[in-house]
Amino acid sequence: MTTGTALRLERITPANIEAALAIRVRPEQEFAVSPVVKSLAEAYVHPETAWPRLILDGDRPVGFLMGFFDIDWYDDGSALRSGLWRLNIAAGEQGRGYGRFAVESVAAEIRRRGGTECFVTWHPGDNGPENFYLNLGFRPNGEKAEEETVGVLALDR
Repeated sequence: MTTGTALRLERITPANIEAALAIRVRPEQEFAVSPVVKSLAEAYVHPETAWPRLILDGDRPVGFLMGFFDIDWYDDGSALRSGLWRLNIAAGEQGRGYGRFAVESVAAEIRRRGGTECFVTWHPGDNGPENFYLNLGFRPNGEKAEEETVGVLALDR
């Protein structure tokens, strides 16, 4: 497991876009998360809410995350939510604490912006991320987003 001392996030720029696009999860996990290229396209069309970042350990790209902030969850103004939209940890880099770092980074940004909850959705099933999110403290809230489970993590102020 990584110590976290060299871990950092970088904005996606012309200088690192190829490194971000090269992040691939294990083949058996591809059903559970969109490729980075799709996330970047969504970030482009949702610049007011998307927060795409490359995860680096030193200078080595190890993953990609995309947070979201103040999304109109029901498209009616009744609930603005923030959370983790995408998490892609490179196949050979999993199990080293990078996913935890990513979730903690998004949670810290939500807190910085005044939020008290972090939302995430996941595909149920084998090779999916459910146990990862449950082990970090996310709890299903009883909702579904399309076919995905909605989980929420209470953020201590």
